[in-house]
Amino acid sequence: MARVRKVLTRPVVVGAMAVAVVGGGAGLYWFEPWKLWQDETVVEAFPEAGPAASAPSGAELSPGPGSQKGPQTLAGGELISHEHATSGTVKLVRLDDGSHVVRLEGLDTSNGPDLRVWLTDAPVKQGVAGWRVFDDGTYVSLGKLKGNKGSQNYVLPEQVDPAQYSSVSIWCDRFDVSFGAAELTPA
Repeated sequence: MARVRKVLTRPVVVGAMAVAVVGGGAGLYWFEPWKLWQDETVVEAFPEAGPAASAPSGAELSPGPGSQKGPQTLAGGELISHEHATSGTVKLVRLDDGSHVVRLEGLDTSNGPDLRVWLTDAPVKQGVAGWRVFDDGTYVSLGKLKGNKGSQNYVLPEQVDPAQYSSVSIWCDRFDVSFGAAELTPA
């Protein structure tokens, strides 16, 4: 027993134990492995029409030729798996006020550290070839993924022209890899 105590008090052993503890803590912080067993389900309603436009006194608002009332789906697609099994659908929706929303419906993917929703101009590729392509071109981060399961809305910034983008990726910013992505096909 005295020999074990003597070995455990040597500076090299104490230093190695300290490095192991710090390294283990850093690894836990970086990889967040507990998220593999934690699901976050978010169910948001389909986006409603934007604020009603006001007409000048005595005038009536009427839609222009060919226009529809209510949100319009401009494009959509099915999510495919990349780094992690991912499924669900993506819709690019224009609201009555002219703003745009990316809607994820029936999303089911793994939870992970620093997941984002990206609108990109990259083509969606199957398998490993598609894991890392989305940060090669132009992309807009629409924010943190609200939950790894469910249906969610992500508002496009006003200055973003959705016609310049062709896909949506569930992107892990910490490891620069796509969990899953969908090609946006015009509706």
